[in-house]
Amino acid sequence: MNTLTTDYALCAEVLCGSGSSFAWPIRLLPFQKRQSTTALYAFCRRADDIVDDTHDPLAARVALEGFEQSLAAGLAGCRSEDPVLRALVDTVRRYAIPPALLYDILAGVRMDLDQQTYATFADLEEYCRRVASAVGLAAIHIWGFRGAEALPAAHACGLAFQLTNILRDIPEDLRRGRIYLPEEDFQACGCTSDDLRSGQIHAGFFRLAAAGLARAEGFYKQSQALDKALSTDGRLVFRAMYGVYRSLLAAVARAGPAIFTTRIRPSRPVVIASAVATILTGTVRPRVFR
Repeated sequence: MNTLTTDYALCAEVLCGSGSSFAWPIRLLPFQKRQSTTALYAFCRRADDIVDDTHDPLAARVALEGFEQSLAAGLAGCRSEDPVLRALVDTVRRYAIPPALLYDILAGVRMDLDQQTYATFADLEEYCRRVASAVGLAAIHIWGFRGAEALPAAHACGLAFQLTNILRDIPEDLRRGRIYLPEEDFQACGCTSDDLRSGQIHAGFFRLAAAGLARAEGFYKQSQALDKALSTDGRLVFRAMYGVYRSLLAAVARAGPAIFTTRIRPSRPVVIASAVATILTGTVRPRVFR
């Protein structure tokens, strides 16, 4: 007979097998919060995989709709056949996570089926709000927070992390036919998305990389308020994640225009050292890149 214990254990297997940057920081949480954060991660991973691992967009759309219907049924009290959703529903009830955040996540994932490019940063920000900020807002309900100031700070943190991912993953996203850098940024920097597709990386891409870094840094700065708004448990995991992503952004900065042709992978010791340093020093200030 399936139990919540086995459901959460399966979520842990999803996290362990993902190679995610979040895997190590999540271990810092107490057992129940760790289980629930892992369930949230597994839910997001399952949704992403439906879109990224299916080459037929129609089949992916149907599968994603079925996943969303199963989520709705589970939240309405029906027992799901999916252990990930069973663990997630238990988490939602235990920590009063607003269900709208989960539907936002699925809406963001669905955007990858409908949209491959973004005209403006405002358009991209809406995507990031759904696929990243909504995850962060759900997570802080598990971790514990106080004060309304935590909400915009969590949104900014989601944007900072997602923009870092976008800069790190440009070649990989391009192979999937997606460009997350806004067209208005290409134009402002004197280059085009067609240049990127054809591998013609010229001086304009130095400016494009710098612009992306500056924007991410701005959101890291805005996310600083989250540190003081979280519970002690949440503060530790937030600092660890912040340190991990700061090391990723530093690697992107060092790579410069190489980010347009090579996926950036800082070494694991460097990533862990950055996370540990951020935890110990309590320094959640964005690094200034020159």
